[in-house]
Amino acid sequence: MSWRNELLAVWAVTLRNALMGSRNVFFFFELLFWPIVGVLSIGLMSRFLELTPEQASFVLVGTIALSVINVCQLEVAYAVLLDVWSKSLKHQFLAPIGIRHLTLGSWVVGMVRSSVVFVLLTVLGWWAFDFEVLRPGWLALGTFLMGCFLTAWVVGVAVCALITLFGNRAEAFAWATVNLVLVLAGIYYPVSVLPDWIAVIARAIPLTYFLDAYRSYYGFPSEFATPVATGLALSVVYGALAHWAFLAAIQRARRTGLLLKMSE
Repeated sequence: MSWRNELLAVWAVTLRNALMGSRNVFFFFELLFWPIVGVLSIGLMSRFLELTPEQASFVLVGTIALSVINVCQLEVAYAVLLDVWSKSLKHQFLAPIGIRHLTLGSWVVGMVRSSVVFVLLTVLGWWAFDFEVLRPGWLALGTFLMGCFLTAWVVGVAVCALITLFGNRAEAFAWATVNLVLVLAGIYYPVSVLPDWIAVIARAIPLTYFLDAYRSYYGFPSEFATPVATGLALSVVYGALAHWAFLAAIQRARRTGLLLKMSE
């Protein structure tokens, strides 16, 4: 298949998700309300507790990462959820597109929307709490955002696999999985404060390393030798595993007839 056909297939999924999202009134609620509430509540809490500017930046970085990843991974999960809700899942996999097109197209929309959320929250954080998101520099910021996007992609594809494997009962994974990952990755605290056996799990999560690398610019010593390289390597491994799991889930759903049960 030519690169042109590959790009057209990805663009078709991107356009579909963008159009379906723009018609959903709850999209604007999801995009704006909860992220703003999160930054305001954490920022005001840090002011009440009289945290230092560095400590306040530490928790605000985690809050912004939470919102960016949540919006992006939901968009990836919508690649399957939208078809489950409309009872048209079998038609999705009859179309001349592959899993790579489905996940990449959804990821593109997710990155665009979460970038909008990121800009909004950083402006709010700067205006209300003097949070300087550009303090680490453009390169560090870009690396941090890419780490958030990659984490969201992996989680979103894994959620797609779970929904395809277990059906409508697994819809809750779209909202629960990412929050579990973020809690383990230390969005509001360093992983060194976690119990040893939980810290081992945290060190297996790519976001842990991207947060560590970015927070090092705010006066917190890095806990890892090469956090960015480790985070990228883990993201590649988990991305491949998540896509393999998604493919295996589709094949099983075809064999068991679950694909037809979730369609009309």
